[in-house]
Amino acid sequence: MSKELKYAVFGSGSWATAIVKMLSENKQEIGWYMRSVYTKEHLLKEQHNPTYLSSVEFHLEQLKLSNDINEMVAYADVLIFVIPSAFIADELKKLHLELTNKIVVSAVKGIIPETGLLLGEHFHKNYNVPFENIGVIAGPCHAEEVALERLSYLTISCADAEKAQSIADALSSDYIKTKTSDDVIGTEYAVMLKNVYAVAAGIAHGLGYGDNFQSVLMSNAIREMKRFIKKMHKMKRNINNSAYLGDLLVTGYSVFSRNRMFGNMIGKGYTVKSAQMEMKMVAEGYYATKSAYLLNEKNKKKTRLPIINAVHAVLYEGKDAKKVFKKLTDKLD
Repeated sequence: MSKELKYAVFGSGSWATAIVKMLSENKQEIGWYMRSVYTKEHLLKEQHNPTYLSSVEFHLEQLKLSNDINEMVAYADVLIFVIPSAFIADELKKLHLELTNKIVVSAVKGIIPETGLLLGEHFHKNYNVPFENIGVIAGPCHAEEVALERLSYLTISCADAEKAQSIADALSSDYIKTKTSDDVIGTEYAVMLKNVYAVAAGIAHGLGYGDNFQSVLMSNAIREMKRFIKKMHKMKRNINNSAYLGDLLVTGYSVFSRNRMFGNMIGKGYTVKSAQMEMKMVAEGYYATKSAYLLNEKNKKKTRLPIINAVHAVLYEGKDAKKVFKKLTDKLD
């Protein structure tokens, strides 16, 4: 693009921290909005996030830190939102600036509960951000492996190919390989859905199901994901690409997956509330399950979603996980 774009990241969790680290490989200055004054002050003093990816040390001269969302929006051209979907609507209530000339990028792994919209749709409808100024960051890429500088892959989706490539270039490095896509809606749904399937994988593991069942679960999950996304946004896409299948597999199998961990606790007998209290990080799959279920219920012709329905029954209907997954095994092939 013709001018050097300024970037800002909104959020202070592990994925936000990882994105700031990636940007710091290429950008002289990165804006970073965080709600917590304590986190900001700790970073200024100790050069690392006190709660997430604390092994990553930052050069403070590269960071423009703020607890004021309006200050950070005014500063940057590209706004990367990494605030959990359950909390982002409240954070955006603090925002009083126009966004029509900003590029808004979603690294949020879920639907905004208050509106039932993807982040990009929410910004288009409520803040008049043009669709060509909306992007999505998809994996497969765990924040913990970014911290370790292990080779990872990202897909950047945007209707404007030049903007997608510009964002991809800003995130690329020796250990981050990037590609671009024009499937903005599809990749954003995939990022949400893979967390639901990771919760399912975790529940299955907690119940004692082995690798053979997990492989069947994941092969059914990618087909279910394909049906769901096709229903929501029909276009030509290869569901086997890394932004869909790859991200699903790493989230379903990795020891770093908080959603699998959450599901594993449920399978072992934890209540939803007790599992959430024990985890330090937000399991987006919990919120995504309800969103995906309700979106399907709104359709006159519902899509067949046995895995999503099973997870919803366990998390939101109080059904016994063992009984629900026993019935699920007969619906998979």
